[in-house]
Amino acid sequence: MQIRYCLPVLPLILAGCATIQSGVPAAGTSATVALLETTDLHGNVVSYDYYKLAPEPSLGLERTATLIRQARAEFPNNVLLDNGDTIQGTALADYQAIVKPLDCSETLGIYKALKALKYDGTGIGNHDFNYGLAYLNQVTGSRFDVDGVTAKEPCAGPGIPQVLANVYSVKTRQPLFKPYAIIDKQITATGPDGKPVATTLKVGIIGFAPPTILTWDKRWLEGKVYTEGLKETASRYIPEMKAKGADIVVAISHGGLDDSPYSPTMENGSWYLSQVPGVDAMLIGHSHQIFPNAHSTVAQFDLPGVDKVKGLVNGVPTVMANLWGKHLGVIGLHMTFDGKAWVIDKSRTTVEARATQTGKDTVAADPAIAPLIAAEHAATIQYVKTPIGKTDFRMASYFADVGDVSAIQVVNQAQAAYLRDYVKANLPQYADLPVLSVSSPFKTGSAGVTDYTDVQAGSIALNNAADLYLYPNALYGVKVSGAELKAWLEKTAGRFNQIDPKRTDAQELVSTTYPGYNFDIVTSDDVRYEIDVTQPVGQRVKNLQFKGAPLQADQQFLVATNNYRASGGGAFPGLDGSKTVVAAPDNNRDVLIAYIQKAKDLRRAANGSARSWRFAKVATKGPVVFRSAPGKIELARAAGLTNVSELRADDGSGKGYAVYAIDLSK
Repeated sequence: MQIRYCLPVLPLILAGCATIQSGVPAAGTSATVALLETTDLHGNVVSYDYYKLAPEPSLGLERTATLIRQARAEFPNNVLLDNGDTIQGTALADYQAIVKPLDCSETLGIYKALKALKYDGTGIGNHDFNYGLAYLNQVTGSRFDVDGVTAKEPCAGPGIPQVLANVYSVKTRQPLFKPYAIIDKQITATGPDGKPVATTLKVGIIGFAPPTILTWDKRWLEGKVYTEGLKETASRYIPEMKAKGADIVVAISHGGLDDSPYSPTMENGSWYLSQVPGVDAMLIGHSHQIFPNAHSTVAQFDLPGVDKVKGLVNGVPTVMANLWGKHLGVIGLHMTFDGKAWVIDKSRTTVEARATQTGKDTVAADPAIAPLIAAEHAATIQYVKTPIGKTDFRMASYFADVGDVSAIQVVNQAQAAYLRDYVKANLPQYADLPVLSVSSPFKTGSAGVTDYTDVQAGSIALNNAADLYLYPNALYGVKVSGAELKAWLEKTAGRFNQIDPKRTDAQELVSTTYPGYNFDIVTSDDVRYEIDVTQPVGQRVKNLQFKGAPLQADQQFLVATNNYRASGGGAFPGLDGSKTVVAAPDNNRDVLIAYIQKAKDLRRAANGSARSWRFAKVATKGPVVFRSAPGKIELARAAGLTNVSELRADDGSGKGYAVYAIDLSK
């Protein structure tokens, strides 16, 4: 049976009225359907950094919304899906979950935006469990049947199908969410005669979360839910989806790629998921990466069967759209109906991750999004101004290049404590290894004389954490030998120019070509070393000791750092991703905030004075100088830098820098 039907919203209106197929399309019918993905939005609705209390155009769903609109215009047949890690990750998210919890009748801010953008479905990520099952049950409008969650009528949710197949209630042995959904999408295809045909495509979506949620959110989940492996779960449900009429199956997998021996508890199981029969496309996430990306050096995209140029994983079209709304994943599935089923033509299918920002150019924000959360946004800004702790010393980076660790040690302490706890809970094979941490003085004046970390003594607010930790990195732990640690420190000593002791003219200590964010500093009482700036790069680290004895080349360490460094950022020797043993689910900044909240009171003696390195003593005939903000010499003194003096309050460059000198003989 056929009926006639006009499609006023489609470009094909020029071709007249299309034919609606109430049954099976004719053999030879073809169509292109775009799968659009956002992932790891982490509560970023608008382009605003609540920690810096400033607009941030590089992120926010309001920017992605513009890409969504453009993609929908390009692909009238489209399915918009979110991969998960949606409800947690910003101060806005914390405000709605903890500070002023939503009423049952209220819709979560990020879900307001998803609903307004007419998402077709979402998955659930690991961070969506961070606020507990009762909260997740409420904001998703679910009716979890688990211990500790009171069964009642559903609260306001996004009104969008949400799927998760591999997390089960201990109480019922049934999936916590619907494991899958089959969405009827009205699409316009091209019949074998070249004429437009309107038909229904049944799009099956199935969701997966990392099984490691049981460890990461043990306090919320233990005894209440359990997980199953991705392969087993997919093999169970996909045949059921096909039997119920799904024309295509889209796996929404909140995990990256890993070809390690398969385990039902592995964190990043999408490489194995792609091998399950019936998976037609994968939307992946969790790793905060861009895929496809021909230039990526990330190890997971160089695995066998992974085509990082075409966006294929074991032949399955796959996309990962970064994080925070910075990208929109677009899979253009080209399909032909063979008389029995829709067949995907992979040679004509396209996969790409479209960026909201290219160079300095950023797409405009969709003006319809920000008004949706105007009240929540304003309330959150007030919230982040409230204290999370206090400090009895000023944490600043004006003299970080010459030894002040006041703005660095607490970051290292937070990272090291997190890594120790993580290893103890998850990686007992490394439990006996000493844990160190490195961090950099991210703000060292490169962007101007005000570009320094400066947290005043007194109350510490949430936004101060962004001053102490500038970048939105994820915490990573790497396993290195003593020799590799020394090579790491040799690389970081490239921050300095080589000094000739015999020269009588002024010599600049700090290299203008070596960025401050690559000046990794250890702040541990167990580590001591000297940097001899009279030597060439690579030969500067002297007297490197661990616990009072010379560091041995074969000693093993775990070092807390960030994803940028661990994955090759800065081209540090040996740090190419292969040393990573922990890719934590939490950002360094969030780890720092949690540490300060727990510590409550920071004191210089305990949190801002553990300087592991010194300059090797050398007498120079002329001055050794560096630039910083003027009038800050009292901060050098407070940090114990008695060999630093201010020579001139203005260096004459017109940029406002002062000239300081350091006496390397002291």
